[in-house]
Amino acid sequence: MYESCLEKQEKLKNLFTNFKDSNEKYHKIIDLGRQLPKMDISYKTEANLVKGCQSVMYLRGFLENDKVFFEADSDALISLGLCALLISIYSNESAETILKCPPNCLEELGISSSLSQNRANGLYSIHLKMKQEALRLLTSV
Repeated sequence: MYESCLEKQEKLKNLFTNFKDSNEKYHKIIDLGRQLPKMDISYKTEANLVKGCQSVMYLRGFLENDKVFFEADSDALISLGLCALLISIYSNESAETILKCPPNCLEELGISSSLSQNRANGLYSIHLKMKQEALRLLTSV
């Protein structure tokens, strides 16, 4: 049921396997954040603010053909990059998949454990906001 979510996590693991140290991983994470499309300023609202994130982070979920898509923006490149990792896993998935398929690849890659406590809390907050958005969209259909 969550095959595409698990496949996306495998692709992320493959993307990061050749990096020798945390510094290389951080550079790739920042690069992924830079590649995200810019969020329209009209979506930078209190409702889309990620609470618990060290930086100012906006995350918006929306439905298209019964799939959830995410867009984000942040004032910190590392936070935006961490969000990009989760977006690459969860965009174009069903709300149910987002709620039930954990991003285990982040732990397997050592990304979660290499973050400072504040950044780890921010990553958790982004994931929580994605699940909240998925639930909101699931119940609004």
